[in-house]
Amino acid sequence: MTLPSLTPDPLPVENPLAGNGISYASPIADYLLDPWGALLNLATAARDWLVAWGPTAAGVFVGLVTGLAVLRRARRRRNHTRLATDARLITVLAPPTVEPTGAITLWANLIGLLHPAWKRLLHGQAHLSFEYDFTVNGLQIQLWVPGLVPPGLVERAIEAAWPGAHTRTTPAPPPHHGGHVEAIGGELRLARPEALPIRTTFATDPLRALLNAATGLSPHEHIRVQILARPVTGRRLARARRAARRLHTGRPGNPISSFLDLLTPGTHTHGTRTNSSAPRLDRQTSMDYTAQDRAIVAKQREPQYDTRIRYLAATTLTATPTPQERTAVQAGLRGRGHALASAFAPFAEHNHYRRTRLHHPQAMVVSRRLDAGDLLSVPELAALAHLPLDEAAPGLHRAGARALPPPPGIATTGPQIKPLGISDAGHSRPIGLHVADARHHLHILGKTGSGKSELIANLVLADAEAGRGAVVIDPKGDLIHDLLQRLPEEVGEKVVLFDADSPTRPPVLNPLEGADTARTVDNLVSIFARIYASSWGPRTEDILRASLLTLTAQPGTPTLLDVPKLLTVPAFRARATEHLRDEVLLGFWAGYNTLSDPARAHIIAPLMNKLRGLLLRPFVRNALAAGPSTVDMTKVLDGGICLVRIGKDALGIDTTSLVGSIIVAAVWQAATRRARLPQRRRRDCALYVDECHNFLNLPYPLEDLLAEARGYRLSMTLAHQHLDQLTKDLHAGISANTRSKVFFTASPEDARHLARHTHPRLTEHDLSHLGAFHIAARLLTDGEETHPFTARTRKLPPAVPGRAQAIRTAAAANTRPPTPAPGPAPRTARDPRRAA
Repeated sequence: MTLPSLTPDPLPVENPLAGNGISYASPIADYLLDPWGALLNLATAARDWLVAWGPTAAGVFVGLVTGLAVLRRARRRRNHTRLATDARLITVLAPPTVEPTGAITLWANLIGLLHPAWKRLLHGQAHLSFEYDFTVNGLQIQLWVPGLVPPGLVERAIEAAWPGAHTRTTPAPPPHHGGHVEAIGGELRLARPEALPIRTTFATDPLRALLNAATGLSPHEHIRVQILARPVTGRRLARARRAARRLHTGRPGNPISSFLDLLTPGTHTHGTRTNSSAPRLDRQTSMDYTAQDRAIVAKQREPQYDTRIRYLAATTLTATPTPQERTAVQAGLRGRGHALASAFAPFAEHNHYRRTRLHHPQAMVVSRRLDAGDLLSVPELAALAHLPLDEAAPGLHRAGARALPPPPGIATTGPQIKPLGISDAGHSRPIGLHVADARHHLHILGKTGSGKSELIANLVLADAEAGRGAVVIDPKGDLIHDLLQRLPEEVGEKVVLFDADSPTRPPVLNPLEGADTARTVDNLVSIFARIYASSWGPRTEDILRASLLTLTAQPGTPTLLDVPKLLTVPAFRARATEHLRDEVLLGFWAGYNTLSDPARAHIIAPLMNKLRGLLLRPFVRNALAAGPSTVDMTKVLDGGICLVRIGKDALGIDTTSLVGSIIVAAVWQAATRRARLPQRRRRDCALYVDECHNFLNLPYPLEDLLAEARGYRLSMTLAHQHLDQLTKDLHAGISANTRSKVFFTASPEDARHLARHTHPRLTEHDLSHLGAFHIAARLLTDGEETHPFTARTRKLPPAVPGRAQAIRTAAAANTRPPTPAPGPAPRTARDPRRAA
């Protein structure tokens, strides 16, 4: 009998990962059971797959990569074409003093150009190009702005960043290649990882080296330095932060370095940035690493821009150069290129720029295309792209005066608004002066050719369209000529035209007419005395006053032509004195008659030579001494237009002043007659006097005249060129009593005085550097003086062909005396022979 064996039968080997009698095969199980066999099987399977499918997979992979690269390139070109369409070029005129923090403000504000994520994915992100453009004419600073950026956005950001800067926006010019162009250019890229910042703090302006590198250009040379910048966010910033962490920990910054570190274990120590052969560094005690880490963190906290710097030095040749000429030109351009690249050396700190080759530099600079660039924070970008800080920067185009927006409450447009111009800062809008505020009078000062006449013409046209009365005195003639070409045709019958250059007979304004004879005589004597002050004495004034009072006491209409007859013809003098009842005048003529003829000729000679100089001019004789007045100045102030064109070249300085002063006196007498009317019936009217210092010769203090004129609703606009034309009293009266001020460009001496009205917002430098048709204004609004501001005057509307002749023809009817009222026919005496 065989005993059973005590040795148990061997059990079948089961897969330890099998369950419920089912065996599972997996790569992990194979690797755990037989590591080397599993790797061998994997290699064999990979070889077989590569043999069978490798060529096909490689072709698909290459085609896929090529297609993606082509699509990416086409997408970038499409996006750049969209940006370049309707692009514009903003020329920046630097203010007299540049704030160092202005560039930081600008680039921080322009972060707002960021598009939403979906729009960046579809169309990309718009970028800007800050450019230093050097030519033989100097330096221009420009910003290239894509057409997708809303108009005015960048311009307002520039003016907000640098108060006083001006911008001029023009369409970006297309690429132009005139003649043969030799060019050399390059790019500047960060030499170390972009997480490390460049230098941003300087004791002096870092642009000095760049400005000096571009000096001494010939007429055919051109240098341009571009700083292309695009605000970034999202994945681009995340990638930069990961790079900063790798730099902080010492890990490699790219996959190739990581792979090489794996092949050489033990030779790198993360976190210490050293190798096994060097002494270990403690990050807590290493000042260099601590400062670098702080700089990295400070840069990461700021908004970021993707940037590239390009430079171009080019020379335009009129003809194809010879090899020797081309070699010489290229040598000079290479020297310019080295100087431009070296100008960025001062920015080296934790990071620095290195020079790289730029293929086709002319086309790349003109295209302003930005792909991937270097990441810079706002302070770093501001250190590179800013207005020169040096006040004596060579060749820099600077703004004349700072631009200030008008304060709230300034009138804009309307029938009761007198237009002054268009604001040139902030939101562009029309500005004007309300008629009620114009009653406090307007003072206009500016050099010849600065735009005074154009401003006055716009004010007069507004009055004519609104039906307000206006009197315009122009000693040059251009202002009246412009008005005649633009006045509404329907006001022609209301126009009274005094034109010293016209051959037609002028209207008559007799200065000896008036209900108040004493005031009439005082006005005329004062005018003579002030105009001829250098040769005027008390005896001459006494003779003229007695003569005028005697003539105005006679029945009928006296004229200035009667004064010489009164003084020289005894019969005429006898008839004139018969009607006198004034004992003082009778005593004067009694004494005058006792003089001998030589004595009388001697004492009246000073007066007679002035009267003859005046009355020998046909225009003056016909306008002032041709009989009764044909001009009713009261009707003119109630809605008419009186244009006085009395050029100094036609009449002479003294005669022009006398005629203009007589018309001012007539306007004043007509205004004072409004005292009989209640306020509600006094219509607004205006007196415009160019070269006002020649015509304000009334016997009243100017401050009293201006104060009373406001009550009569007569607004006076007084214009002249400079303050030295005014006497001390006249200057004080205008400064204190013309409440609204408009200043065109002024001399430095005048600007020092005028700045008292505009300080501190506008300085004397601003007032002396205003451009043509550019004004600094401080207006009265609702009876209160407002802050000063700047604006540009409106251009006159186009001249209407034939309008001047039509207005002259209509105004000719006003040269005839008023038609007397109809009445019964006068009775005539019978012929005695017929009666018999």
